[in-house]
Amino acid sequence: MGEWETDGLGAALGAACAAVLCLTVALVRMRRRWQAAVGERGWLLERERESASQAAVAAERDRIARELHDIVSHNVSLMVVQAGAAREVLATMPDEAVTALRAVEDAGRGAMTDLRHLLGLLAPSQSGEDTDDDAPADTVADLSPQPGLDRLGHLVDRVSFAGLPVEVRVSGEPRPLPQGIDVTAYRIVQEALTNALRHGDGGKAEVTVRWADHALRVEVLNTGPSVLTGVPPARATRGHREGTGRGLIGLRERVAVYGGDLDARRRLGGGYRVRARIPLDPS
Repeated sequence: MGEWETDGLGAALGAACAAVLCLTVALVRMRRRWQAAVGERGWLLERERESASQAAVAAERDRIARELHDIVSHNVSLMVVQAGAAREVLATMPDEAVTALRAVEDAGRGAMTDLRHLLGLLAPSQSGEDTDDDAPADTVADLSPQPGLDRLGHLVDRVSFAGLPVEVRVSGEPRPLPQGIDVTAYRIVQEALTNALRHGDGGKAEVTVRWADHALRVEVLNTGPSVLTGVPPARATRGHREGTGRGLIGLRERVAVYGGDLDARRRLGGGYRVRARIPLDPS
């Protein structure tokens, strides 16, 4: 009996050692698999972070490009038109030429102010102040809000003075808007009037702002040659090139952010129409 008991105990110990060995091997394999899974998950998370970072950079670049286009295109167009007017009347009407040159100066100062504002938001100074030691005191920009519909009158005056008569109609009850929607509505009018000034044929423009219960509607119409008469639109001249369409693309993106839509097309009766609808939260 003693010998049998010894043999049984040895067999049991052997079986236990074998079981422990199998469990150890299984645990080692599971640990390796877990480490591999963790490593792969970390790699995927890193790739996701890189993709998100690249998307954020691309979106910011698009936003900056839209802002620069809105600032530069509008002001430079005004400067080109006024400079051309000054050149034409310089010899015969010097007072009118001086007035046009002052408008060029004002447009240039406005562009510099807007650019400093934009650069100040992108890369503020260490003190938090948007200042330029080399700039005159009256051209230093503060971090004031971006333009909204409250500056529509100033925009219309500048465009009208540049040679494009503008009529403004407002219907409904105006009310405070979120800053993004306010800026978007202003940029729609600014882009449409700038294009009419650059590519129009000396006609006029109409701006309509309608305040509805749940939406803001903005429409800009300008006169021009009718496509029904077969008269082609004015061709781009040496100093007056056709645009790339970046402005309208940027406007569609701005409006789409708020769930709205924008339609821009040539009118059958002549000219161009830009129409936008931006939803508003019900009051």
